[in-house]
Amino acid sequence: MSGRSVADALVGDETGCIYLTLWDDNIGKVKEGDTITIKNGYVSLFRGSMRLNIGRYGSFGPAEAPISEVKTGNNLSDKRFEEQTRYRGSGYRPRS
Repeated sequence: MSGRSVADALVGDETGCIYLTLWDDNIGKVKEGDTITIKNGYVSLFRGSMRLNIGRYGSFGPAEAPISEVKTGNNLSDKRFEEQTRYRGSGYRPRS
């Protein structure tokens, strides 16, 4: 069994930026300075920090137009959020 590779890339536009999580073969498909379009991506929390994900049903590729400015001062991944505890199974209730 081989291990998986994961990397974060800071992506953004003129409104702000966020870390994009890339897995395995997708890591080498993005280089610094590239302008990409993401389709069917989603945002999730990882250790209280927002991350943009491509996932199984998403995709990305070269954008048609370049972005003139990226607002790195508004990094959404820098904001901290409290994650809600999820309970599995039916009928389970935590003790009070």
